[in-house]
Amino acid sequence: MRTVIASVARSALRQSSASASARTFCSVSAPALSSRSRSFSKQQQQPVARTSLKDLHPLPESMREQLETSDAPEEPYTATGNSNDPAVHSSRPASQPAEPEVSPGVAAPGLVNGSSSSASSNGPTSSEFSTSQPTSSSSGSASSSSIPPSNISEEWGTSFAGLGERSFSREAIDVLMAPVNEGDVEIKPDGLIYLPEIKYRRILNKAFGPGGWGMAPRSETNVGQGIVSREWVLICQGRFVATARGEQEFFKPSGVPTASEGAKSNALMRCCKDLGISSELWDPRFIRQFRKKHCVEVWAQDTTGKKKKLWRRKDDPAFEYPWKETGTA
Repeated sequence: MRTVIASVARSALRQSSASASARTFCSVSAPALSSRSRSFSKQQQQPVARTSLKDLHPLPESMREQLETSDAPEEPYTATGNSNDPAVHSSRPASQPAEPEVSPGVAAPGLVNGSSSSASSNGPTSSEFSTSQPTSSSSGSASSSSIPPSNISEEWGTSFAGLGERSFSREAIDVLMAPVNEGDVEIKPDGLIYLPEIKYRRILNKAFGPGGWGMAPRSETNVGQGIVSREWVLICQGRFVATARGEQEFFKPSGVPTASEGAKSNALMRCCKDLGISSELWDPRFIRQFRKKHCVEVWAQDTTGKKKKLWRRKDDPAFEYPWKETGTA
């Protein structure tokens, strides 16, 4: 009996000690968790330091004191250092001063709108102007009087100055409108007849003289997929004659400069149509007669054995490599 009582007492003591240790752990750990959460919430509620406006827009002390003491911001700066001037925030360019008006008679004596005027009331003529100026020697006066007055410069990228103003001299017209020399006409293998561009240049030199005509670019060079094009203007004796876009193919990037020169020559040939140079080349009846009279269509075979019809002049030699003539078509 005594042994049973002792064992019951020992078991009771074990249970009481275990519950006491559990209560002690809970009482110790719970305050620690709650205090940590309270401290974390306090840290979250603290305000974050921000950069002041004065640090973002530093100003000299004298200017800052002046702006802070004044009731309203003074020009040209506000309290934050920004300008109040509307011109500073405007996207439009500033107005340019008006250009002074210059009389054509003073800028170019004897020339009005690019043409000579002997009865101009704005100023003296070119001959009167040259004789009225003192010269150091007779040779200098003779050379200055022999130089013809030049035309007023024009922006040929947009100008049409002199277009349809008057016809050229009779001598120039006879050269430009002369029948085409059939001995100069060439034919491509596909049957297209043409006049080499050097022939056009020789006709222009004969009509107006070297330096009496020129080509001016009217746009930038356009390099596309294997083709170069550019618009050019033909000017003869200081007058706009015609404009055309020339084009030329190329096969690799290193050929772009050569293709650009070919595009200029192609534009020259197209512009010369307005002057009547070799106008027969665009006449279908003349084309048929020229082929019948001067050309022949032949069969030709390439290195792979493929046959094709090709055109050539009768007085030209037979096709050579890579083609070989096999007979008349």
